[in-house]
Amino acid sequence: MPQAAPKSFSLIAAIDLGSNSFHMVLAKAEHGEVRILERLGEKVQLAAGIDDERLLSEEAMLRGLDCLSRFAQLIQGLPQGAVRIVGTNALREARNRGEFIRRAEALLGHQVEVISGREEARLIYLGVSHSIADTPGKRLVADIGGGSTEFIVGQRFEPLLRESLQMGCVSFTQRYFKDGKITAARYAQAYTAARLELMTIEQGLQRLGWQEAVGASGTLRAVGLAIKAGGLGNGEINPEGLAWLKRKLLKLGEVDKLDLDGIKPDRRQIFPAGLAIAEAIFDALDLQRMDHSEGALREGVLYDLLGRHHHEDVRERTLSALMERYHVDLQQAARVEAKALSALEQVTAAWQLDDDWHRDLLQWASRVHEIGLDIAHYQYHKHGAYLIEHSDLPGFSRQDQLMLALLVRGHRRNIPKDRFAEFGEEGIKLLRLCVLLRFAILFHHIRGAQEMPKVQLEGGPQSLDLSFPAGWLELNPLTQADFAQEAEWLKRIGFTLTIR
Repeated sequence: MPQAAPKSFSLIAAIDLGSNSFHMVLAKAEHGEVRILERLGEKVQLAAGIDDERLLSEEAMLRGLDCLSRFAQLIQGLPQGAVRIVGTNALREARNRGEFIRRAEALLGHQVEVISGREEARLIYLGVSHSIADTPGKRLVADIGGGSTEFIVGQRFEPLLRESLQMGCVSFTQRYFKDGKITAARYAQAYTAARLELMTIEQGLQRLGWQEAVGASGTLRAVGLAIKAGGLGNGEINPEGLAWLKRKLLKLGEVDKLDLDGIKPDRRQIFPAGLAIAEAIFDALDLQRMDHSEGALREGVLYDLLGRHHHEDVRERTLSALMERYHVDLQQAARVEAKALSALEQVTAAWQLDDDWHRDLLQWASRVHEIGLDIAHYQYHKHGAYLIEHSDLPGFSRQDQLMLALLVRGHRRNIPKDRFAEFGEEGIKLLRLCVLLRFAILFHHIRGAQEMPKVQLEGGPQSLDLSFPAGWLELNPLTQADFAQEAEWLKRIGFTLTIR
C-alpha cells in the first residue's frame, strides 16, 4: 500500500534492504533538517542466496531476518509513517520475495516497499546531494550495489538522468569469483561484462556531461581507501590507483590474501568484482577522478520522507507530469477527484477506508484515469493501466504502481475481480475504492460545470445504496441509464448497487 506522508514525527527512520548489505538510519527531524542519531549496517548478501530459478533461499532469508531483528529494536514504538523500508535489486529479482517481505513486515511492524532501479537512483541522488557541498555545476553519481549499479546525472538537488544496470559486486562475484580465485582471465570477463552493460547508457550520460563525479557505495569507498593505502590518493579514485590495485589483486591471486587498509574482512570476497565494475565505469565514461559521499540510498529515503512531511511530495510532481504528457482534461479530472473524495467521506466507516493511503490512492486514480485516451479511445482503461504499471514514476513503489494501475484498469466496463484478489485482504478495500471511482466518473459522465445534485451513499459489506433527490433521475435519463448499466457490471462481481 502507498506510504502516507508522515505527520509531525520527531523521529524518523529509513531501512535499505540492499542486495549486499542492509542499512538503517535513525534521525531526528527538526525544521526541515535531518540529524542522524544512529547508523547500523550489516552484510547480509541477499543476492548470493538467489538461485537459477530466481528463488531466494531460506538460508538467505534467515540471514536477512536475523539482521532485521536487531534493527527492529531501534524502531520499536515509532508510529506508522515515520519509518520507510525499501527493497532493491535482490528483492526485485526474487520470485518468492512476497514470503520474505511478509516475514520482515511481521518483525518490523512497518511496510516494506520494493522500488524500481530508477526510483533507487533518484533516492541515491537525493541522499548524495544532501550530503555534499551544494555546487552549481552538474555531477555524475555512481553507486555499485550488490545486484545493480545506479547512475545519475543531476544538478544541485534535481536528478536530470537516472539509470540502473544489472551488474553488482555480489552478482558478479557469484558469476566470476565464486571460489575466491582471482585470475587475469576471470577479471577480464567481469570487466568486459560491465563494459557491455555500460554501452547502453554511456552516450546518454556523456551527452549531458558533468563537472564532478561522486561515488556513493561501500564498494567505491573501499576502492578509494585501498588506493589511499597504496599512497596514490587521499580517498578518491583515480586511473593510476585503479591500475595499481588491479595489478596487486592479480598478483595475490586469492581473495583470502587481500589484506589492504580500507578493505574490511567481510568485503574481501566481493572486492575483485567491485573493482572490475569500477574500472569499467572509469574507462567507459573517461573519468579522471571520483570522490566519495557518505550519503546514499538510506539518507535519500529519509529526505524523501521529510519532503512528504513538508508537502514537497515528489509523487504529486510525477502525477502532474503524467497528466501533462498524456493531455488529461484537467477540469474533468478535478471534478471526478472532488466527487470521489466526497463519496469516500460518506462510506469511510462502513467500508473501513480510513487509512491515509486509501484517500491518496483514490485521489491519484481520479486524476489519471483518462491517460489511456491519448493512445486510443477503444479500451482506453487498459491502455491507461499499462502506462501506469510500466512507466518510470518517481516516488512510487512497485506496489503503489500496481494498485494505481488496477484502479485505472477497473474504472469502467468489466472489473477484473481476480486481479483484486491477488492483493489479499487489501484487495477488498481496493475493490471498494474502485467502486467509488466508478461512481464519481459516471456522476460526471456529462462533462461540464452544470449544477449536480447531492447524492447520499450508504455502504454495506457487498453493496452500495445511492439516493438521488426525488425526480432528478427521471429528468436526467442518460445518468439513469448509466447507473442501471453500472448495477449490471457490479452484479458480475457479486456487488449490489441500489439506486433510489
